Parts: sequence; C-alpha cells; structure tokens
Amino acid sequence: PHSCAFVGGDAGMTLELQISPEVLQPTIQRLMKGYNRYLRPNFNGPVEIGMSLDIASIDAISEINMDYTATIFLRQRWRDSRLVFPGNESVSVDGRLVSLLWIPDTFIPDSKRSFLHDVTVENRLIRIFSNGTVLYALRITATIACNMDLTKYPMDKQVCTLQLESWGYNIQDVVFYWTRGNDSVKGLDTLRLAQYSVESYYTSVTEAVYETGHYPKLVLHFSLRRNVLFFILETYVPSILLVVLSWVSFWISQSSVPARTCIGVTTVLTMTTLMMGARTSLPNANCFIKAIDVYLGICFTFIFGALLEYACAHFYTMHQPNQSVEVGTTTAEEPAEEPAKSDAKNHAASTEKAQSQGCGLSSVKDASRRAAAVFIVENPHNIDRHARTAFPTAFLFVNILYWLYYLFL
Repeated sequence: PHSCAFVGGDAGMTLELQISPEVLQPTIQRLMKGYNRYLRPNFNGPVEIGMSLDIASIDAISEINMDYTATIFLRQRWRDSRLVFPGNESVSVDGRLVSLLWIPDTFIPDSKRSFLHDVTVENRLIRIFSNGTVLYALRITATIACNMDLTKYPMDKQVCTLQLESWGYNIQDVVFYWTRGNDSVKGLDTLRLAQYSVESYYTSVTEAVYETGHYPKLVLHFSLRRNVLFFILETYVPSILLVVLSWVSFWISQSSVPARTCIGVTTVLTMTTLMMGARTSLPNANCFIKAIDVYLGICFTFIFGALLEYACAHFYTMHQPNQSVEVGTTTAEEPAEEPAKSDAKNHAASTEKAQSQGCGLSSVKDASRRAAAVFIVENPHNIDRHARTAFPTAFLFVNILYWLYYLFL
C-alpha cells in the first residue's frame, strides 16, 4: 500500500521533500475524495497555465519533408484549489495517477507524429504543492512541420516554430503563459546539430483563431543557420575544379582532336553527375531555384562553353587553308582574264545596280556582307589565345556577383 507514494526527481525542480507513507496516504485519499477530474478548476475565471520547455535534442531536420524531429521536456503548472492541503510540503505521486486529476488538453498543432516515452514507465511527473499548484511534466518526441524557404540553399537560414495550443478550452476557460519569458526555454544554446547551428530564439504569446472560437497559443521561434562549409567541400570546390580542368584544353594544340574532345566531354559528363547528386537530398517538386542550382548551372555553362570554343576553333582551322588556296588562285588568274571580261563585268554591274536601287537589295547585301565579315577569323589560333584570358576573367566576375548576392543580400 505504501508503494504509490515517492519523491520525484525531475531535473527542472529544486524542491525535494521526503514524505512519509503514513502522512502521504491519508493526504491523497482526502484530496481525491469528491474530486471530479472532468471539471476544470476555478469556474470563476480562466485557469492560468504556465509552461516551460527543455529541448533535449533535435534529431533530424528534413528538407524533403519540411519538418524536424525534437525530443522535449514539457512542463505545465496551474493551480487547482481542490488540491490544497496544510503545510509547506509538496507531494510527488506516481505518473500513472494522472488519470485521477484534471489536466490541460495541450497539443502541438503542427505535429505530424509524436509519442510519449514509456521506458521503463510512461515518462510523466505529477507534483502537487500545498497551495494547490500542480506541476505536470512530460517527455515527448514529435515530428513537427517547418515551412522552409530554400531559395538560398545551402546558404539559407530557416525559422521554425514549436506551437502549443489548447484543444478544447478557449481563452475564456484557459490562459497560457510562459513562466519566465524567453528563459522558459532551455537546451537550445547547447544543441549540436549536423548541418545547422541555432542562431537565436524567442517566445511569444498569441491566440489561435478557428471557426469554433479563440484558443490560447504559445509559440517558440528559433532560427537555424545552415553550415555551408560541408557544401563548399562537397559541391562548390569540385565544381570549380571541373571548370578549371575544362580550361586546360586551351593550351593543347588544335590538331590534337582526341585530347581536347576527351577533356570537354569528360568534364561535361562529370558536371552532369555532380548536378544530379546535389539534387538527391532536396525536394523533387520545387517551383523555386536554389542557390546551389544557380552555381552548378553557371559551372556547367562555362564547361560547355569551353567545349564549344574548341568546336569553333577547329572549324576555322579546317577551313582556313582552303580559303587561302582559293584566294591565291583567284588572284593569280584574275589579271589574265580581266582585260577580256572587263566590259562584260561593267555592264553586269551597272545593270545590277539599276535593278537593286528601287527595292533596296544592294543595302541588304552590303549589310549581310559586313555581318559575315565579323565572323571571319584570320588566325584561328587567336581563339584559344583570347579564351585563356576571357574564360577565367568572366568566371571570376560571375563568382564575385554570386557570393555577394547570396551571402550579403
């Protein structure tokens, strides 16, 4: 009969008094006599319920499901005048006696899954003070939704919340408050997370408005900043090295077709694999572009541009000798044929000029010739020579713009 009473050992409480079984048993019996657990205390006004939290751990933060899993110690305090007993003592009773008392119907509205730890017994604590104050503590693990903005991923900062509401009692019945303001939350300062660091947190008191009425609501806001060093080593540095590797072809002779083609194709395929690997840990159905997608797209563009650069240079190299022979042949034969055909050419030119003046064809032809002259390269080796400077300079400039925008804007 004496095993139903013991002194609790909750870490957040400092008052521990040893109550003898002879005193405890009559006290519990007297308090429970005529007690109706279905009626809330203090019908003259709302019940004030103070809350505090200990964040034991944040086990996982998922960008795919947009949620986080946390283990918390939730403590609730309220005063029930029906539980007043003489003395300055507090009585800690077995958590299984919670079915005999009125307790708040607090719930986590954004919770997807949650459970109460039950090893070796259900992790509940009930402590009753002599003035009727009841302390009710729980250890809960819950998976809670967190709407994330991943446009700056992996240089993003996420603001998640932990909300506590009353399920059935509105603000006329129950009032929630934080027992010590921001100090009511413990454990966030000492958390060590894999990809994030807790930047700041604060608490707020508000109301939840539903069709059935206004309900009390407490909110814990905390900011998580992602540690970008891991992504720099895993994604950004390999991407930069692949871009630099594609520039090696600028120093290889244009006649070495297999070597330059192999470098271009290999870097393009490797960059494609890297882009696919970076997407595996993120939601597939995202309507926004992330910062890492932008950077991988930039690197892919420069690598593909280096491959196109060789295609252009090789094209002009293959056609340059033919152009030289044709020009030389025409120049050599032109003086011999010029006296015989000079009159015919002049007559044809005058006729063509007369026909084209009315419709403006001559101006169109001249413009097309000038446009075509822009793409004529006298020395194809100059393409590689200019690319050695243009590609690194452009890549450096784009990197400066990228990091300034995503880190400071």
